[in-house]
Amino acid sequence: MSGSVLWMVSSPKFLTSNSCGRRRANSNGFSVSVSISASLVATAVPRTYEEMVYEVVLKQAALTKRVKNKPIIFDETVPMSGDLLNNAYERCGEVCEEYAKTFYLGTLLMTPERRRAIWAIYVWCRRTDELVDGPNASYITPMALDRWEKRLDDLFTGRPYDMYDAALSDTISNFPVDIQPFKDMIEGMRLDLKKSRYRNFDELYLYCYYVAGTVGLMSVPVMGISQDSKATTESVYNSALALGVANQLTNILRDVGEDARRGRIYLPQDELAQAGLSEEDIFKGKVTDRWRNFMKGQIKRARMFYDEAERGIFELNPASRWPVLASSLLYRQILDAIEANDYNNFTKRAYVSKAKKLLSLPMAYAKATLAPKS
Repeated sequence: MSGSVLWMVSSPKFLTSNSCGRRRANSNGFSVSVSISASLVATAVPRTYEEMVYEVVLKQAALTKRVKNKPIIFDETVPMSGDLLNNAYERCGEVCEEYAKTFYLGTLLMTPERRRAIWAIYVWCRRTDELVDGPNASYITPMALDRWEKRLDDLFTGRPYDMYDAALSDTISNFPVDIQPFKDMIEGMRLDLKKSRYRNFDELYLYCYYVAGTVGLMSVPVMGISQDSKATTESVYNSALALGVANQLTNILRDVGEDARRGRIYLPQDELAQAGLSEEDIFKGKVTDRWRNFMKGQIKRARMFYDEAERGIFELNPASRWPVLASSLLYRQILDAIEANDYNNFTKRAYVSKAKKLLSLPMAYAKATLAPKS
């Protein structure tokens, strides 16, 4: 069950091959590291996945810090340019508007360059997610994901395949966006093809990073960090990661019944056992006191990730805060809906009503405008 909604809207393949990489500089002199994402897992020293993911956070933050004070000079050398490139971005905006209406409205407050770049990232994430969760998911093979990764490599070196790729290729030439989070998201799709159980939260955390936390790391360079921010760049990236993890945990808790009917359980098995629950209990779909107590703990953890994320949202460029806050508030309310359903996420789908969504928009705007001082 992937859910790669942008940091904006709301994770491993166990390889032993040596990681390899290369570096290239785009037209603005951004040095972008291109690494095989299996290096996250292939390590000689036993560590938690959370520690390994944090190394990615540090790497992305370092890349941003190197160009933090540089003015952005927009590139005109991408193969598709002029009206064709403008049309590509507009089409990305149309896709974003269709599938992420609330977030799309928020992006309209951004500068045109940032707005278009975020649309391009959104579309790539959605297309990637659709490979394993879309209508043709049953036909997707590991080889298809390999081809998609090769296509990613090509667009990062200025060789886009279609108009959507061209928009993203233009984006990465204008912002210090690194390829690793994109590659890591593809790893999350590979996981969905072969893994349907998670022994503990550490394993689940890596999955959440792959399919959703990566989106935050992709987005921060485009959204920008406020010039008035006193926070470290690393902490802002960590908050972006936290929001992606929170969103994915919310997806998981909302979709327990749906996933179970597909033979999948995205819950830490050791924590289920500690709560006196088994896989059979999940497949039976009966709400018991044990289940309620288990769910209370899972929801509490998701909310902790939202709290961590919110601190970083206020460090973003002011024009970028509203869409992120609105999406965070809306997704967080899904947890409230699960509680209102008496923790029955087997047969009842938790959702946020249209009225609540509309109320959340001005609330998020006011909160973003009255951001606390760093």
